[in-house]
Amino acid sequence: MTGGPQLTPAGAEARYEVFHTDCAARDVVDHVTSRWGIWVLISLRRTDLRFFELRESIQGISEKMLAQSLRALVQDGLVWRRVEPTTPPQVTYGLTEFGRDVGEPLTELFDRITRRLAD
Repeated sequence: MTGGPQLTPAGAEARYEVFHTDCAARDVVDHVTSRWGIWVLISLRRTDLRFFELRESIQGISEKMLAQSLRALVQDGLVWRRVEPTTPPQVTYGLTEFGRDVGEPLTELFDRITRRLAD
């Protein structure tokens, strides 16, 4: 099967066939669950942040990896990017409605894990 995202009828609504290599949803899941994607989404759940603030909030991430993760999440429609026309340009990132929807269960998962580790 080729030809872009694969859809499988599922009753009244179509759903993506996430186990198919051409599935668009699979790419989004890969970006969200990447080593840094999940931390970007969790960091942006609290507030909109500028690039350097995100870099400081996610310990261990390089500028290159943060830029790549943000680029993928913006392309997927999970994160928005706003550039202020200043010198140097100020770039701010935040979650779209889709990003908030996806980020909520990730934050809950993180909270559950940290609560269990605290016990």
